Amino acid sequence: MASPIIDFLLTRNSAPIPDLKEPAPSDADIATMIAAATRVPDHGRLEPWRFILYRGDTRIEIGKKLAALAEQREGPLPEGRRNQELARFSRAPLVIGVVSVPKENPKIPQWEMFLSGGMAAMNLMISANALGYGTNMISNWYSDVPEGRAILGLAPQERVVGFIHIGSYAGPAPERPRPDPAKLYADYSGPWAG
Repeated sequence: MASPIIDFLLTRNSAPIPDLKEPAPSDADIATMIAAATRVPDHGRLEPWRFILYRGDTRIEIGKKLAALAEQREGPLPEGRRNQELARFSRAPLVIGVVSVPKENPKIPQWEMFLSGGMAAMNLMISANALGYGTNMISNWYSDVPEGRAILGLAPQERVVGFIHIGSYAGPAPERPRPDPAKLYADYSGPWAG
């Protein structure tokens, strides 16, 4: 049976971030993408994720703060590296941060909540692609340091799932080598024997 959804999923690619251009998604498109992002497995209905929009001049201010943090951590940066940090969030017209918001629960482990955030990120990208936008998700060094997370608006207990760069893309996105699916699954053959 032919399915346009399967055809779409089998051809989904990430677009190069520098090639994501204006126009950015409208507020209505963003609301649709976030609604789709929340339609993921969420054991206990904990909503262990949230979304931060980085758009407009905010993207430039974030870049300045990240460049300053990088210099604080590493010393003076070469011009190319400084420019890289300055442009981190301004290469695409919209960046949506997907944030893992862990909740205390005696039955549901933290790793499961983080996985739910990963699924929310994937749904967000797929819905943006379905609306005709290009996407690319990264995390980068500032996701792994408390000062970087604070600059980006995360609370101390929160973690970055990913930053999804979104914009109009003339595509098609470049194809990359993909794994052979036939090598990635097998029927159950009993307990692990070492």
